[in-house]
Amino acid sequence: MASARQPATELHREFGDRIRAKRAELGLSQEALAHRAGLQRAYIGQLEAGMRNVGLDNLTRLARALEMDLGDLLRGLQNLPGKHGLS
Repeated sequence: MASARQPATELHREFGDRIRAKRAELGLSQEALAHRAGLQRAYIGQLEAGMRNVGLDNLTRLARALEMDLGDLLRGLQNLPGKHGLS
């Protein structure tokens, strides 16, 4: 059985950094962000560490909880290498 955790890629680390920075800007703990987004605190921590991939539904939840446009959250990420060297 595969682990839910995957090695962090530059893409995943940058996405996690964006989540963490915006959360800090809003003065939210991981727990408070998780509550706003309807997600688990551990999942937020794993995203911020670059250890989880995120689906569209959760992206939308995170953007709303962080009071930002989804496009702004993702802007420029397509230029970073991800899993299997995809960029």
